[in-house]
Amino acid sequence: RSGEMAKLTQLIDNEVFRAYATYTTIVLLKMMLMSLITAYFRITRKAFANAEDTASFGKGENAKKYLRTDPDVERVRRGHLNDLENIVPFLGIGLLYALSGPELYTALLHFRIFVGARIAHTFAYLIPLPQPGRGLSWAVGYAVTISMAYKVLKTALYL
Repeated sequence: RSGEMAKLTQLIDNEVFRAYATYTTIVLLKMMLMSLITAYFRITRKAFANAEDTASFGKGENAKKYLRTDPDVERVRRGHLNDLENIVPFLGIGLLYALSGPELYTALLHFRIFVGARIAHTFAYLIPLPQPGRGLSWAVGYAVTISMAYKVLKTALYL
């Protein structure tokens, strides 16, 4: 067991892994914030998906009118879904990339660009900003993940 702990300590001492952990935490917190924003929009727009969520607005037919979709709520939900579709692959590929031995500068560049692109994408979705802002921010983040995947495939795997 002490050998396992030594390996974990070595991983934590790895600057690239610490950078990965830092930027992963930031992007995961951003994604968690999308849940709170969705809840805020549901409450302020009085647009709920579940009958039990309308209980404070009355019962029966009066409460049923709050079981509806709202364009603002749906927009936030689509932004959150886009986070799930892009951040989850970043987590796995980014971890493999961090463990593949990249230079710290290059790794930081990848991680920072990805996180910046996802934050920009969120603002572009929520404000909303005109296209191609949202599309470009998505493409930049996606390209970063592909770049890391290419590095992993090129250096760390047997093909």
